[in-house]
Amino acid sequence: MQEAKQDHFYNIGVSYKKADAKTRGKFSLSKENQKALLVSAKEKGFQGVLVLSTCNRTEISGFAQRPCQLIELLCEFSEGTIEEFAKVSNIYTNQEAIQQLFRIGTGLESQILGDYEIVGQLRQSFKMAKTLATTNAYLERLINSVLQASKRVKNETKLSSGTTSVSYAAVQYIIKNLPDYNSKNILVFGLGKMGKHTCKNLAEYTQNKQICLINRTEEKATEFVKEHASIRKALFENLSKEVAKADVLIVSTGADKPTITRTHVAEDKELLILDLSMPENVAKNVSNYKSVTLVNVDELSKITDETLAIRQQEVPLAEAIIETHKSEFNSWLNHRRFTPAITALKKSLETIKNDEINFQKKKIADFDEHQAELLTSRFIQKITTQFVKHLKDEETSVSQSLQVINKVFQS
Repeated sequence: MQEAKQDHFYNIGVSYKKADAKTRGKFSLSKENQKALLVSAKEKGFQGVLVLSTCNRTEISGFAQRPCQLIELLCEFSEGTIEEFAKVSNIYTNQEAIQQLFRIGTGLESQILGDYEIVGQLRQSFKMAKTLATTNAYLERLINSVLQASKRVKNETKLSSGTTSVSYAAVQYIIKNLPDYNSKNILVFGLGKMGKHTCKNLAEYTQNKQICLINRTEEKATEFVKEHASIRKALFENLSKEVAKADVLIVSTGADKPTITRTHVAEDKELLILDLSMPENVAKNVSNYKSVTLVNVDELSKITDETLAIRQQEVPLAEAIIETHKSEFNSWLNHRRFTPAITALKKSLETIKNDEINFQKKKIADFDEHQAELLTSRFIQKITTQFVKHLKDEETSVSQSLQVINKVFQS
């Protein structure tokens, strides 16, 4: 597959907007599968491919002849099928795909408006693609433009004011639904990025001193509690014992299969479980216990507060910043696309000009070569300017225009 044939830049994927947590879980890609997908894309000749997989979305951005080629890649490395994808998917092409990446990178597409965690995830995705050599100049320039816009939105607007993320929403849920939350035993299971944020938010927004942390890798938990003296660490093998003590269980383990099952929870134990994982890491049948309240990512994300109202008012400012950076990117893109055609046209016209001036020098006495040079150069400039306007028409194919130039001027 040659880049010249890959005329379209696509963004394909599923997100919380159309797909529920269960469906998103099927299309979720582990770090290993993201790498495997990119390696496969490279082997198949795709150029400029990026994979983004979070709890709220899984998307592939890249060049292909048809979007189905990227969809097949996604389905090959996830548990979702093409039929399931068709029911809940988004497919964006060229300018729409560019716009989608700008909106994602600035938090406008986040399930909780302005959630800034996505920026780090996007940066990591690009870093992975670059390491595996699946980026190209187009994608590199685009992601850099997105990150520049994101930085400006963060610094110049209140779109990301406060700390409103899924981990923040979990703490807000506890505060709003448990009147005596400061005296409850809270167990956090899993110390990935989400688990760390949850612990930090618990420390910041509550006065609870009965927080326990369990992580499968004990060393990570040991390091974390050194910096957070109010949090107690427990061993992974004591998980069931600690669940029995807990009033609130926050699960953020990020595993492919449930890490909390009915074997961990007593049937008569009153317990609030917040599952921040994607795919869900708490077995569905745990919620069959009458004394258990199970809340997943989708339910947590419905939480709205004053912060979100403020953020909504900032959307036009963020969109204006996006337009500025998108315009700069498109100017670069147009220049890059048009350069071969414009260069070819100028070269052809310069050849005609030089031939004609040489012919007239021999034919006309006292021929003013300087004036002729000025006049014909202005003609060439005006013709190329008109040609650039022609190329900027979205329907215009640069390759077709080059063919026309070659055909017209080859003699």
